[in-house]
Amino acid sequence: MLLVLDVGNTTTVVGVYDNDNLVAHWRLVSERHTSDELGIYLRNLLQFASIPYREIHGAILSSVVPSLDSVIQEGVSRYFNDVHCLRVSYKLDLGMDILYGAPHEVGADRLVNAVAGRERYGAPLIVIDFGTAITLDIISKEGAYLGGTISPGLVSGMEALFGRTAKLPQVSLEAPMSVIGSNTMESIQAGLMFGNAGLVDFLVRKTRETLGCRCGVIATGGHAEAIAKISETIETVDQWLTLEGLRIIYERNVS
Repeated sequence: MLLVLDVGNTTTVVGVYDNDNLVAHWRLVSERHTSDELGIYLRNLLQFASIPYREIHGAILSSVVPSLDSVIQEGVSRYFNDVHCLRVSYKLDLGMDILYGAPHEVGADRLVNAVAGRERYGAPLIVIDFGTAITLDIISKEGAYLGGTISPGLVSGMEALFGRTAKLPQVSLEAPMSVIGSNTMESIQAGLMFGNAGLVDFLVRKTRETLGCRCGVIATGGHAEAIAKISETIETVDQWLTLEGLRIIYERNVS
């Protein structure tokens, strides 16, 4: 079995594959741990899912938090029978041309999403990830990674708003019935949800205009479902797209 980990600034997604079948997955809050704490934590998750940790024979990690990389790799090695945890970078065999001006600057999660998106949905394609940031990753009709956009995420925007306004209430990230909020809570929700849906839709339209063709639009990440309900351009939500990309990259690089 294969252990896959996607470490973001806000959340960490963990999954276990049996061949190409995702048999367990968890979305966790990203926290700093020692390698021992992390190893024990992961083993407990597997125990909860009735997966013997000794059946883990491979592991792969994508991370945008460099300070955690060695901790995770050490924890996996120590608590999973010396399994080497492969770390995703543009230097691996991704099966995709990276036409970004500075490939080393591309977040590992963005590369992983692009690989999985092309594999599952073809090209050209726009992959939108709703995480700490909202990212759009663009795949050309030839199947190459072109780049994309980075915007503040929903939680980041909400925290920035509340951090500078003492009287505004905390709200849940769900769209109200109308774009015209009838009270303060609904007004904030309308601004955040419809505003970010509008942001995404505009970027998708401008991308299609730039490419000169109509391309598919796939969304993933914690708030993908909520935004997809009110977006005019998102076609499919694939919550575990990043985990699938990790599996694909692992199989390309480890015989």
